[in-house]
Amino acid sequence: MDVVNKPPHYQGEVEAIDSIKAAMSYEAFKGYCQGNALKYIIRYDRKNGVEDLRKAEWYINRLIKHLENGKNRTL
Repeated sequence: MDVVNKPPHYQGEVEAIDSIKAAMSYEAFKGYCQGNALKYIIRYDRKNGVEDLRKAEWYINRLIKHLENGKNRTL
């Protein structure tokens, strides 16, 4: 079971992260991804170890994708 990319409690046709992104501005979603990555990094040694680091990595990768997709947008 892949609890990082496909957690069992997330079921449905629309990914929660996509709904969250759609409800936020470009800048707000950047902060959301950064904040979640930091959360998992800060707590990894007291909670879920490597699993939390993988979750942080997932949010960092999502942030990179968001930045790369938005690099041509006008401010």
